Amino acid sequence: MNWLWELNTKTQRHKGGTLTRRFAAPSPRGRGTFRRRVPRIKGIKQRVFRTQRERDILQACPSPSGRGCREAAGEGFIVFMVVPRNKLLFWVAAVALPFALLAAVAPESAPVCAVFVGGLAVAALADAWGARKSLAGIRVEVPPVVRMSKDHEGKFEIRIRNDSPGDRFVRAAPGLPPEIPAITEEMDTILPAESQFSPVVWTCKPVKRGNYPIRSVYLESISSLGFWGVRKELSVESEIRVYPNLLTERKNLAALFLKRGAFGLHPERQVGKGRDFEKLREYVPGDSFDEIHWKATARRAKPITKVFQIERTQEVYVMVDASRLSAREFHPGGSILERLVTAALVLGLAAERQGDLFGLLTFTDKVETFVRARNGKTHYSACRDALYTLQPRTVTPDFDELCAFIRLRLRRRALIVFLTSLDDPALAESFVRHVDLIRRQHLVLVHMIRQPGAAPLFTGPHVASVDDLYWQLGGHLRWHKLRQLEKTLQRRGVRFSLVENERLSADLVSQYLSVKQRQLI
Repeated sequence: MNWLWELNTKTQRHKGGTLTRRFAAPSPRGRGTFRRRVPRIKGIKQRVFRTQRERDILQACPSPSGRGCREAAGEGFIVFMVVPRNKLLFWVAAVALPFALLAAVAPESAPVCAVFVGGLAVAALADAWGARKSLAGIRVEVPPVVRMSKDHEGKFEIRIRNDSPGDRFVRAAPGLPPEIPAITEEMDTILPAESQFSPVVWTCKPVKRGNYPIRSVYLESISSLGFWGVRKELSVESEIRVYPNLLTERKNLAALFLKRGAFGLHPERQVGKGRDFEKLREYVPGDSFDEIHWKATARRAKPITKVFQIERTQEVYVMVDASRLSAREFHPGGSILERLVTAALVLGLAAERQGDLFGLLTFTDKVETFVRARNGKTHYSACRDALYTLQPRTVTPDFDELCAFIRLRLRRRALIVFLTSLDDPALAESFVRHVDLIRRQHLVLVHMIRQPGAAPLFTGPHVASVDDLYWQLGGHLRWHKLRQLEKTLQRRGVRFSLVENERLSADLVSQYLSVKQRQLI
């Protein structure tokens, strides 16, 4: 949070008033790190504001000190207001209006009517004056980080403490964004006197992944007579991180991760022999001559053979396309990028189970994020944090810069999985031309989600009109171009897969396990 410095400079007097000039500049560092002092000048008043919102509120207040607009409560900045309740409206309708009509009809009863109406007004004003302290001594705490999953219910907790000697009725509501709707927006609670923090929990169901800061919590209490409601807006610091929902994908891939029965991952004999050196041992009849370690044989004066093992810690990188090609939607609320992000995280789980090193790269017209391949829960959390805020951009991907970056950064042979769309002929030609930089050093896989209608002719539904016929012809041409692209990449040693939307994660993990079993990396 940046600090705003304001210099109020008295320059000249104009018509009996003071002409004030204001200059605001953001701090070059974060909160608590701005140490440079502004030199004091005669006639200059310095004021420091924590946020732009606080500055606007104080400037809108009639008094220079801002009394009535703010008060100190812990570290939060508070704004409060007093609003009438239904009880006050009822008494106004029951007392003020009848006596006003009586005074108009019978002027001799006007003094008596004025007494009753004035008494109600005095009671209402006194209740409003005392309502200012209805929320005094109440503090609020929120967790700094709350983690949720998209389309899955999560909990957001607020802890409220009452330091006053009496019980308090409080209605609370957090300032949640529209992307995180709560089942109940407001919740009522009674805070015991001088109690510890009382938790109030909201059940939310996010509809969009991303990072959403929570800056405000709203409280409301009732005055002594119940005529007024006191509302406060407390400034808090919290954020909700909405991650992709992997629960559905895990259910679809449960058979791949089970370790019992006829399905799942089981230790089995690998085809061929490994390439990682394990140890030296004495020669055994039947060993190949190319496995003899001649230097060790010369030192020990007897034949020594090298023993190799299967590679276990290989590198797997996923390249996620966040350009305009991934911004297209299959259905309302579901874009191609959502499926690519989910598939990348599922592949990371599979690589973790296999003992491989998992890395990540996101690109648009440049390389956006690069996470070098590692393993462990901390590394997987870092990859997840790099993906959950990823949003598509309306730019064209630059495969030239991407392949050059991979060539320079990845020295060790690795499995590189591209999650992109190559249905644009110009971009497909660019990808084929520049993938030659990395195909000889790495094993390259390309996965693309099949677009609606991109299928061979006569494989779709029955043609009911001329428009349907042209639609299927257009889909056949797109499918034919993709088939030609697949053959072109296959001649270069690059595997191209055109998969369905629902089968992307399952096909990606299955192909990865097949590559591991055949030791192609």
